[in-house]
Amino acid sequence: MMASNSCGNFLGLASGELLDVPQTPRGLPRVMTLPRIISDGNLSSDVDSDSKSSFCCERKIIVANMLPLHAKKDNGTSKWRFSLDEDSLLLQLKDGFPPETEVIYVGSLKVDIEANEQEEVAQRLLDEFKCFPLFFLMISRKSSIMVSVSNNFGLFFITCCLCVPIMVIALTDSCGKPMKRYNRVKLGFFLHSPFPSSEIYRTLPVRDEILKGLLNSDLIGFHTFDYARHFLSCCGRMLGLDYGSKRGHIGLDYFGRTVYIKILPVGIHMGRLESVLDLPSTFNKVKEIREQFKDKKLILGVDDMDIFKGISLKLLAFEQLLQLHTEFQGKLVLVQIVNPARSCGKDVQEAKRETYTTAERINEIYGSPDYEPVILIDRHAPRYEKTAYYAAAECCIVNAVRDGMNLVPYKYIVCRQGSLAMDEALGVKLDSARTSMLVVSEFIGCSPSLSGAIRVNPWDIDSVAEAMNMAITMPDAEKQLRHEKHYRYVSSHDVAYWARSFIQDLERACKNHYDKRCWGIGLGLGFRVISLSPSFRKLSVHHIVSAYKRTSRRAIFLDYDGTVVPQSSIVSSPSPEVVNVLDALCNDSNNTVFIVSGRGRSSLSDWLAPCEKLGLAAEHGYFMRLNKNTDWESLASDLDWKAIVEPIMKLYTEATDGSSIEIKESALVWHHQDADPDFGSCQAKELLDHLENVLANEPAVVRRGQHIVEVKPQGVTKGLVAEKVLSMMASNGKAPDFVMCIGDDRSDEDMFESISSAVSYSPLPASPEIFACTVGQKPSKAKYYLDDTVDVMRLLRGLANASNPKPQDSADFQVAFDHVC
Repeated sequence: MMASNSCGNFLGLASGELLDVPQTPRGLPRVMTLPRIISDGNLSSDVDSDSKSSFCCERKIIVANMLPLHAKKDNGTSKWRFSLDEDSLLLQLKDGFPPETEVIYVGSLKVDIEANEQEEVAQRLLDEFKCFPLFFLMISRKSSIMVSVSNNFGLFFITCCLCVPIMVIALTDSCGKPMKRYNRVKLGFFLHSPFPSSEIYRTLPVRDEILKGLLNSDLIGFHTFDYARHFLSCCGRMLGLDYGSKRGHIGLDYFGRTVYIKILPVGIHMGRLESVLDLPSTFNKVKEIREQFKDKKLILGVDDMDIFKGISLKLLAFEQLLQLHTEFQGKLVLVQIVNPARSCGKDVQEAKRETYTTAERINEIYGSPDYEPVILIDRHAPRYEKTAYYAAAECCIVNAVRDGMNLVPYKYIVCRQGSLAMDEALGVKLDSARTSMLVVSEFIGCSPSLSGAIRVNPWDIDSVAEAMNMAITMPDAEKQLRHEKHYRYVSSHDVAYWARSFIQDLERACKNHYDKRCWGIGLGLGFRVISLSPSFRKLSVHHIVSAYKRTSRRAIFLDYDGTVVPQSSIVSSPSPEVVNVLDALCNDSNNTVFIVSGRGRSSLSDWLAPCEKLGLAAEHGYFMRLNKNTDWESLASDLDWKAIVEPIMKLYTEATDGSSIEIKESALVWHHQDADPDFGSCQAKELLDHLENVLANEPAVVRRGQHIVEVKPQGVTKGLVAEKVLSMMASNGKAPDFVMCIGDDRSDEDMFESISSAVSYSPLPASPEIFACTVGQKPSKAKYYLDDTVDVMRLLRGLANASNPKPQDSADFQVAFDHVC
């Protein structure tokens, strides 16, 4: 499919221009200024908007692959007729929303609309049904298109294909005014079909873009943990993201935001199904079925005609049942209702041919003039007819080899519970026990929620046949217990419950929306939302140079990799420009400059040898020296634990292909970035537990980082380096009035925290100007950020140019340094 020009209208929906048609009765709100308040672009101030907030109602925008509409063209007038599809999950969701909620639907139609009719149809659907249609130019019914709409709050991710149902729910507050931008829309995504395993998903050429698009949601929902696990595994393998439990909820940290994962199977609409039970047409059909299958037991299957529903496997298992248990011949009937195929490809035709061939063979071998073992109802079966078969069947079997939720078992359970009219039609006494039996594939979404069902592997014909035998012959008392358990769950976890639960979790996931600032970066499927502290901003060179010039006792701390040297650089040594800039800063007598790195001291000494007055802290501060002419000082620490750790790490290295050990003077690091992501992560967790146990009484700490497990001496952090240097300056009578710290990774966060706390709790005559700066826009304890190493060098060059080098007398400084160390 290709998107027609109506996709531009959908882009207008996200940006606030609901339809570019003058007759549009009202547009969507565009700017959310305060929680639950949306301002109008025509209003003079937010105050006016606030004063009218009492008239606002909550709005939910539901985006799905298909709109909840029936469409038919009148042959006489050539006009389109539209009506609501009362069976659509999208309409039934409204039962879980407050009655005053305004709901707008976005999606495609089940029919093709000519280009010259699209604008008129779109306006009509919006006016009459609050539906916003997306039109597509059909190239092939088998193909699919992904439409992404990006703006300040995130990405509407819509898969407009015939067999992959999804749903996106965006919550806003509506005052009926045009909207400019969504900065903090509450965006939820629910996938109503299986998420593929990473082995399959990784073959997609746009695999990363799709994951990043989905992660712009605040809440992502799946029917089962299996589906969620596949998604989380893909995020780990392709994006390097880890997930964890956050007070009972699964969460992924992504660019400063926590994306929550929800696992909850959708339910059915109890009221609608129960109302069909009491229809006269249902009553009459049940009586007809009883008469037709008198003295026989029914097994029921209701499936779409496609290759994934396992209909032919079900028939083979039923054939096996009749062959092994001859007592069922003439007494047991499989009624298979086949819903019309959603497509007409070769695979569907082959599945249909195989189904009919198998059914004919079974009927020919085991049938008789008054007995037909398999009955295929291959036509559109009205709701009342399906309901009647549900109520009459002793057992229902869903044998799909792979399916999404599949609500057939739920419907069967409710229909077997019956009603007054249904009891009369079935000849059941009012106070009699209700029974039902389910045989379900372990590969469908509802299977985990039906603990009383007989779960089967649909490919195992023998086990499926035995499961049907067990279901038919099970004592009524046990059937009753299983039915009661199922009915309690299905009746309490209906579609309204599912909608309320999803919205509640979406609200919870978004509760901190107004505590942070959000940026939208990238376009299309590469768009992502970054959430940061309101005070977080880019460090201006002009601003820091101004502070630099008016101060005279400056402390400067710089990380190495990823800060002054690009992290991805193959050449680890600094460029001549880096050396020259650092040397210029060090030659200013008002400056104390330190490179604080995780690298070894020999490498740093060699690379930065021209900077004679530069302070170095190697291996995260285990080794320190004031300048080139002083000796290295090391923390007094017992390193005997290395003899314990190294053999253990070697054991895990041998067992984990792609892993390696880095041996430092003060630390040991186990790397697994080149190992299988899942196995490497699993091994890292095991190694962490192993080392924590054996090192419980040793002066060492075990830390897990990005693809590493590191063991180092206790108390060794970059933050401790900053504290020592600041203390040294203060004890020397040169308490700093300017502190700058720049770094790019987690270890630098200790420095950011230390300079703030050290300055806050030290008795300084005046508070110094502090510039804690991280490299890259990401969550940080720093107040400022710079985009990359190029920005860092531009800033350092500006400071170097502002310096006025003077001869430096460092003797008293060295005394203070020795005292602190």
